[in-house]
Amino acid sequence: MKTAILSILFSVLAVGNLEAASKAPAAERLQEAADLVTEMMATADKGVPQDLLNKSRCVVLVPGLKKGGLIFGVKYGRGFVSCRKPGGVGWSAPAAIRVEGGSFGIQGGVSEQDVLLLVMNDSGMKHLLSNKFTLGGEATAAAGPVGRDVSAQTDAVMRAEMLSYSRSRGLFAGISLQGATLRPDVDSNRELYGRDIENSEILSGKVAIPASAQKLESLLNKNSSRLTK
Repeated sequence: MKTAILSILFSVLAVGNLEAASKAPAAERLQEAADLVTEMMATADKGVPQDLLNKSRCVVLVPGLKKGGLIFGVKYGRGFVSCRKPGGVGWSAPAAIRVEGGSFGIQGGVSEQDVLLLVMNDSGMKHLLSNKFTLGGEATAAAGPVGRDVSAQTDAVMRAEMLSYSRSRGLFAGISLQGATLRPDVDSNRELYGRDIENSEILSGKVAIPASAQKLESLLNKNSSRLTK
C-alpha cells in the first residue's frame, strides 16, 4: 500500500515537473519541430516512408515528449499540427497542441523522445478539430512502419486513422501511444497569433503563417508532394 501511494505521489510530482520542463517559448518549439521534419526525411533506412507522408492529411510534431514516473507513468509534451490546405496543395499554419497520458507497469526515471503522428484520413483529421480526443479511444492509432520502401498498402495504414512514430538516438521507430490525450494548447496559440484562436480556424488554411513558422511550412512543402489518394 505504501509503495502504491508513493508511486502515485511520485507520478503526480512528475506531471508538474514535466510540464515545467516544457515551458520553452512557442517559437523555439517551432524550430525544434522543423528540425524534426528535417531528420524525419534524412534517415533513409529508418525514416518515415515518403509515400505515407504524401498520403497524410495532417502531421503532428511533438519534439521532446517527456515521460516519467514510478510504476504509474506519465507523459507530457507540447507540439504542433499542420494540415493540408483545401485542394491538397500546401500546408496550413501550425496549431499548438498538448499531449498528456499515463501508463501502468514497471518503470522509473525520466526520459525524452521526439514524437510524430501522420493523420491518414478525414475521420482522423476531424478528431484534430475537436477540443480533446484520446488515441485508442475516439481515434484509432497504430505504430507506423519505417523505411523508404515500405508500401502504404499495409493493414496498419488501411485501418488506422493515425500512424505514430518516435525518434530516439537518431532513429525512427513505430510507437504505440494508446491512451495519450491530445488537446489544443491555448497559451501557445495566443503567443503565436496574438489572440485567442481555435485550432479549427488555424487548420482551415485561411490563417496567415507566423514568421516563426515559416521554416516549418517550407520544409513540409519541400518534403511532400500534392496530397495523393
